[in-house]
Amino acid sequence: MRNFPPVPALSLTVRDLGQIARSPLLRWLRCRSLASVLLSATLWTAGGIGPQAIATASPQQVPPTLTNLIRQIDGAANRQDLGSLLQFYSPRFTHSDGLTRETLAAALTRLWERYPDLDYRTRVESWEAVDNGFEVETVTEIEGTGMSSDRAVRLKATLRSRQRYENGQMVRQDLLAENTEVTSGDNPPEVKVNLPDEVRVGGRYNFDAIVLEPLRDDLLLGYAIDEPARADRLLNPSQVQLQPLAAGGIFKVGRAGAIEDSLWISAALFRHDGLSLITRRLRILERGDRNSHLPL
Repeated sequence: MRNFPPVPALSLTVRDLGQIARSPLLRWLRCRSLASVLLSATLWTAGGIGPQAIATASPQQVPPTLTNLIRQIDGAANRQDLGSLLQFYSPRFTHSDGLTRETLAAALTRLWERYPDLDYRTRVESWEAVDNGFEVETVTEIEGTGMSSDRAVRLKATLRSRQRYENGQMVRQDLLAENTEVTSGDNPPEVKVNLPDEVRVGGRYNFDAIVLEPLRDDLLLGYAIDEPARADRLLNPSQVQLQPLAAGGIFKVGRAGAIEDSLWISAALFRHDGLSLITRRLRILERGDRNSHLPL
């Protein structure tokens, strides 16, 4: 990994954990952000979106034109109708992670294969009328279950993003915050994560993934990785190595790069009866912006 110092990998000898480490499940979990970048790009819920279903932090009511646009996106996504859904993305669509209309289509196909029952709950935090459309900030919560071999895999995620729509099509999306949790097994570790949402260029940051319950005699394995939030990572996930964890979690110190960027910071923790994988987004900023807690 680029910012965290390496730790020697464990030569697995425990049969159950070794099977997990070599199984398709681990390779599948490395694609954890495949779902994340798409959560708020398609603002939909299982029950359908109407004016009464959109919560907003603004005293102004969401305009019917915007509500109808979201409802149509919802319908296409629920039908898994890729052709209809892509009609709501401009040919000049851009994304903060480098996603394009074409890579969006490929990622959606894989997303629907892995999570056939996704349930979205979205609220509009703010909206603004712009030339020929709207700029919207949303928070989307998502839950779903997928399968890897004979294992059920559960996804929970929260995304905050900003989208710009012009003439009924999305032309830009920026992800502002991201929290994704994937669990599997009868008793996945309950994990608390400490990580700031943003840091200045060149600044240091702490990343802690703490197992909340006592380990007792359990052998705990895990890894932590930081990688650029880029579209090419979705279809070509990084390789990882498991390490023995003796301290009840993962505790790392990283240093941000010298330019503005976004990183996925991930931790995975494995034991014989369950596993947990957590990914958070860290924004590296030169200075604060309107969505930042850093000074302008």
